[in-house]
Amino acid sequence: MLQVNEYFDGNVKSIAFQTKTLPATVGVMAIGEYEFNTSKKETVTVVSGTLTVRLPGETKWIDFSAYESFIVAANEKFHLKVAEETAYLCTYE
Repeated sequence: MLQVNEYFDGNVKSIAFQTKTLPATVGVMAIGEYEFNTSKKETVTVVSGTLTVRLPGETKWIDFSAYESFIVAANEKFHLKVAEETAYLCTYE
């Protein structure tokens, strides 16, 4: 069953689903800055656009473009800057 999620006053929307092996979400982020908390390990793959990411414990921001991924451990916070509408796929372990 698909589940629709909406965050940050509708600026981030996703659809949750089950892949063959892992739960996942696919979504879109509007231009803005966001802070996310993880409850499980997350692997985020940019599908279209660019996410500028500050990973937990880091001070440096890193750009991830289409087909690039980053991983955030469970029970962490990470920050995103979105300069253009960006689509992503996130899997959870």
